[in-house]
Amino acid sequence: MIKYVLFDTETTGNQVDDKIIQVGAMVIGAKGDVEVYDELCSTDVAIKTEAMEVHNITPDVIEGKAPFTATRFWNDLLELNHENNYLIAHNIKFDLGMLEKEGFVNSMKLIDTLRCSKHLFPESSYHRLQYFRYSLELYKKEQEEASKHNITIKAHDAIGDVLVMKLLLSELVIKVKEKYAGVNPMIKLEELTRTPVIMLSFKFGKYKGEQIEDIARSDAGYIKWMLKSLELDEDLKYTLERVLENV
Repeated sequence: MIKYVLFDTETTGNQVDDKIIQVGAMVIGAKGDVEVYDELCSTDVAIKTEAMEVHNITPDVIEGKAPFTATRFWNDLLELNHENNYLIAHNIKFDLGMLEKEGFVNSMKLIDTLRCSKHLFPESSYHRLQYFRYSLELYKKEQEEASKHNITIKAHDAIGDVLVMKLLLSELVIKVKEKYAGVNPMIKLEELTRTPVIMLSFKFGKYKGEQIEDIARSDAGYIKWMLKSLELDEDLKYTLERVLENV
């Protein structure tokens, strides 16, 4: 039976040396059964102040906790790690990278709700999970969902974010059904995860809100500067490279 593993991590930071200190997950079976994971874990890497500012996990909170590879989630993840199952996260590149630091070698199909949301909600001003929580009014449904699984909702908390992601995934499935009639939604979301996104407008910078194609024609130098000087996400980099080819 297919299992869908929705997960999120909170970490000591977002640099090469950083590690997982909290994992939240919901493993959903084909019949809708749900197993919930909400686990803190220790690490020998110090938690960066900037990370504490986001997730509010301080060193004393994880003191004495088992390391990540001793958590129930890690043990079950290894058993679930085969090609019939799906591993799902919002910006999965980051969270999967954190698992890989612990020695995980993925065999599951991947769905990135961030990239899929860019494909299916191209006009959205932003594609952050918390933005969709409000723009799609997911917050109106989350308490009922949380009560089913005894989950406490907190922003930037691993299990709270997974709950919101589960609701977002349902919206993505609806969009796929509308746009690609007769196609298995999960298979399509996996395909979209592998497909780079052409972004329509800038989300930051001096041209925030402007159409990228328009700026490529009027100020190609700015596009070249961005590609050379900034650390861009994969989709924005792909978009800028493509628009320059057409200038």
